[in-house]
Amino acid sequence: MFPGSLMMGAKDRLLPLSVPYRFFATAVVFHIAAWLVLALAGPDLSMGFRGGQGWVLAGLHLVTLGTLAMTAMGAGIQLLPVSTRRQLGPVWACRLVYWLFAPGVALFAVGLGLPMAGLQHAGATLSIAGMAVFGGLVAGNLRKVDDLPGVTRHAWMAVASLVLLAGLGLLLVIDFTSGILPDHGAIAAAHAVLAGYGFMGMLALGFATVLIPMFILGPAVADAPIRRSALFSGLGLAAGTLGAAFALPLVAAAGIALGLVGLGLYLRAMQPCMKNRMKKRLEPFFRLVWVALVLLPLGLLVALALTLGAPADPWGTLWGFLLVFGWLLSFVTALLQRIMPFLASMHSSSLGGKPALLSHLAPKLPVDIHLACHSAALVLIGLGIVGGWAWPVRLGLYAGLAGSIAFGVFAYLVFRRYRSHMKAAAAAANQGD
Repeated sequence: MFPGSLMMGAKDRLLPLSVPYRFFATAVVFHIAAWLVLALAGPDLSMGFRGGQGWVLAGLHLVTLGTLAMTAMGAGIQLLPVSTRRQLGPVWACRLVYWLFAPGVALFAVGLGLPMAGLQHAGATLSIAGMAVFGGLVAGNLRKVDDLPGVTRHAWMAVASLVLLAGLGLLLVIDFTSGILPDHGAIAAAHAVLAGYGFMGMLALGFATVLIPMFILGPAVADAPIRRSALFSGLGLAAGTLGAAFALPLVAAAGIALGLVGLGLYLRAMQPCMKNRMKKRLEPFFRLVWVALVLLPLGLLVALALTLGAPADPWGTLWGFLLVFGWLLSFVTALLQRIMPFLASMHSSSLGGKPALLSHLAPKLPVDIHLACHSAALVLIGLGIVGGWAWPVRLGLYAGLAGSIAFGVFAYLVFRRYRSHMKAAAAAANQGD
């Protein structure tokens, strides 16, 4: 049913559902908070994307750290041991990642919004500590794996990017009060490249080589083309980061070109899996995947225009928006839309009886509303940024907020339906006794 032997013994490597769900639920809450903060902060998004303090930057980090990274961590601690067929680490360490990272993100966002240096430093310290524990768990797992290059090569690049972006992020926080950096904007751009294309991007592409075949019942993705894709993507990431950090436009442009080649090779490698899948009708979450895969290269082309001399206002803001909200947030909410009911279904047979059906656990209306609102937000805010118009940006922020609330309703209903199924299973088990 699934490619290879991925799911054989998978239940033995499942964490208690409360562990990954804690990450996912917090990501959903931060998702709503981010759109709310941005809507209240007003339509001028440029300052947040260029590193200036205030509530726009706070809202941006509620998305990047609170929603994107939180989801990546929750998915990583559960999917990586299932994918690699090796244990990730003790459950207490996975819980520690959350209890360091979640309060750290909250403190950091409040510190950016007010702004208060003490809260920024405390939040950054906790967040980086959580990232360090997560990175150590992932690295320990990857050292035992040599048979999944599609996952491991991307995951190693994600770990390396995590280390670098955490270091640059700490420097940026210190620079707010001490002014130690010669070019805050250049380092902020390099930080964004490492976060968006390195840590989050590489994790997303690596996990997709396993998740997409599993969800569509397609053949496994061939290793050789994925290795070539990873090589070009890694070279592009390195060049793009150096070009951004040291303001070397030609180096950055070369990195973008290599990244586009790597993306093309990646999509080509995935094509046979899509073409030969057993499940011909794709599930609703794929609609957001298509949005993400269209906006990823579009964002890279905007970045290329910047390196070739396009003005930072508005194209720099548009690049940041497409990277964070277009590519990453679309992909991550698609992943959450599928993985939350998937994990709930796998856990639902723990008391005996049949597992809950995905179609029963996952309500359709909230995700349809989220898709419409999220798409409207992308279009309206993108147009507002390019045209310099405040009103479409404001409407887009309200649409994004409405969509995030709808997605929160979806997450709540999945968990409530899972609990109802488990109560019914427990009652049936007690009657059987």
